[in-house]
Amino acid sequence: MSRRQGVVLYGPPASGKDTVTRSLADLDSRYRLFARLKVGSGKTAGYRMGTAEQLRQLEDAGDVVYANSRYSSTYVIDRPGLDGAFAAGVPVVHLGQIDGVRALVDGYPADWTLVLLWCPRAVTADRSEGRGDADTAARLEAWEATRADLEAHPDMIWDLTVETVTTKPDQSACLIDRLLVQRAGAATA
Repeated sequence: MSRRQGVVLYGPPASGKDTVTRSLADLDSRYRLFARLKVGSGKTAGYRMGTAEQLRQLEDAGDVVYANSRYSSTYVIDRPGLDGAFAAGVPVVHLGQIDGVRALVDGYPADWTLVLLWCPRAVTADRSEGRGDADTAARLEAWEATRADLEAHPDMIWDLTVETVTTKPDQSACLIDRLLVQRAGAATA
């Protein structure tokens, strides 16, 4: 029996994580955004909104794989959520912290394909403003934090790196899908 496969899309804000995830889902309906549990306010699309009490219960049960705070909210990758996501297909997890990538890979057994999506800071600014983000300045701070995170972890190995300014979302999705198919074939060989 082959291991469960999942995808991690790591990158700064507006690097294309949502767009590439939609292209993956268009390519194959098994690919589904992993909806992190979000405790806080603001954007709700793509999240499972939760309460501080739910977060406390997950922590007490040891079911928090990774949590981080940004934009005045807490974002949680939880074991029950991942269990459900794998039961439904191939989860695509969005992360912007290498500590989160490592916590996921080390804390939840699966065949994780790690993809670095990148774009220049100016592109993040343009995309953020273009989609109407009210917090573009905070997203640019997050872009800086992501760059510093990469520089602080030069040992991080990515299965695929995609420059989203020069690679279209459907091309990115095809590259990721091909990589998963190859990995699945190697696991069964």
